Amino acid sequence: MLRNINPLLSPDLLHILAAMGHGDDLVIADANYPGEQIARTNGCRYVRLDGILATDVLKAVLELMPLDDFVKDPAYVMEVVGDTAEIPPVVTEFQSVIKDAADNPADIASMNRFAFYERSQNAYAIVQTGERRLYGNIIVKKGVVRL
Repeated sequence: MLRNINPLLSPDLLHILAAMGHGDDLVIADANYPGEQIARTNGCRYVRLDGILATDVLKAVLELMPLDDFVKDPAYVMEVVGDTAEIPPVVTEFQSVIKDAADNPADIASMNRFAFYERSQNAYAIVQTGERRLYGNIIVKKGVVRL
């Protein structure tokens, strides 16, 4: 047990966050996302947090990990297939979490489904949550920890 660390963050996820370097991507994925397959195929780390909302995981992660402020878009979500202008409620909530919890708040960018999968293939790690809302997937880029 440790103090001042959100209990949603498992020991495995804490290790991943500490081991990530500046510019590494972390995928926080919903329950439908093919996270295990992508991780196995590409050799990235994989953690399951069943029963936990992706938005809650994002908040807990951003309490410890800075967003990259050296890139234009440190956070990406997947566009709705067939309606790229639609913004799902879970994405609106992701944006609120970033605004409230990130040390470097930024607007979320979006990309099509297959570009999102491709970017996931180069992620440092994938965190599969129990999020059941569709399009509850986000990629965040780790920034520099400044003292």
